[in-house]
Amino acid sequence: MLAPINFNKWVTENADRLKPPVNNFCLYDGGDFTVMVVGGPNSRNDYHLNETEEWFYQVKGRMTLKVAYPVEGGRFEEITIGEGEMFLLPANTPHNPCRYSDTVGIVIERVRPEGSVDRLRWYCPSSSHSSPTLIREVSFHCSDLGTQLKPLINEWMTTPELRKCSVCGEVAEPK
Repeated sequence: MLAPINFNKWVTENADRLKPPVNNFCLYDGGDFTVMVVGGPNSRNDYHLNETEEWFYQVKGRMTLKVAYPVEGGRFEEITIGEGEMFLLPANTPHNPCRYSDTVGIVIERVRPEGSVDRLRWYCPSSSHSSPTLIREVSFHCSDLGTQLKPLINEWMTTPELRKCSVCGEVAEPK
């Protein structure tokens, strides 16, 4: 069993671990849950989709959780989570957590069951589409979110061909 952590002290001493592009650090990796500390700012345009729920608690500052509903009427929505607020994101909801400078949050996720698949999605930013239009999707079994996302995001940011919408031809920004 791990000892209790003085969270505020940990954040002060480990601020360098909460750097872009993912900005997270796994604080606890248990048998059932993973607890991550996440800092800001971040600048990403991918949407993460996993088969389990995610719990967000905003310790310092506020964040915006962008969600995509490609099936339910095809729309994007922004959910603001303020300091001291928590939010439970339903499973299978594409989401993009946007964190601002000098912010800190906690995210709790279930350890992925064997055979589960996470996805990173990028949508076309063009207003010519009537609903979210997928440019790229990458699937993987998530065993360490903190290390697995970074190379996928970097590949997107450094490869313009991956960012071109096959429907309208627009090339999305790297981040």
